[in-house]
Amino acid sequence: METLRLVLLFVHILGFAALIGGLLAQVRAEDKRVLGPMRDGIGTAFVSGLLLVGVLEAGDGDVDHVKIGIKFAVGLVLLVLVMANMRKPSIPAGLYWGLLALSVLNVAVAVFVSPTHVSEVPA
Repeated sequence: METLRLVLLFVHILGFAALIGGLLAQVRAEDKRVLGPMRDGIGTAFVSGLLLVGVLEAGDGDVDHVKIGIKFAVGLVLLVLVMANMRKPSIPAGLYWGLLALSVLNVAVAVFVSPTHVSEVPA
């Protein structure tokens, strides 16, 4: 089960790398648009994240539902925005920076929001 969790985590990270990489590749471009790697990246990250939560729930470990809820909500917004703007020849600068900010926020939540543990008091 641990191997499956690690593989899903690896795929999840690769998905966000593709999304953020596709966004950063266009920082200096005058006309920004949603690229294929961005679509594939958020789709991969979203699905692998759902599967990862399923594997964590099936195991014995604790799952931080607040963290998962935040990541799910941000990921769903990213997925919808990317898919809705996939066929457009260009996207507004505000949408571009919003996508980048949400992507970085999702990674930041994953890294900096630690699960809440109840510390044991020694007897």
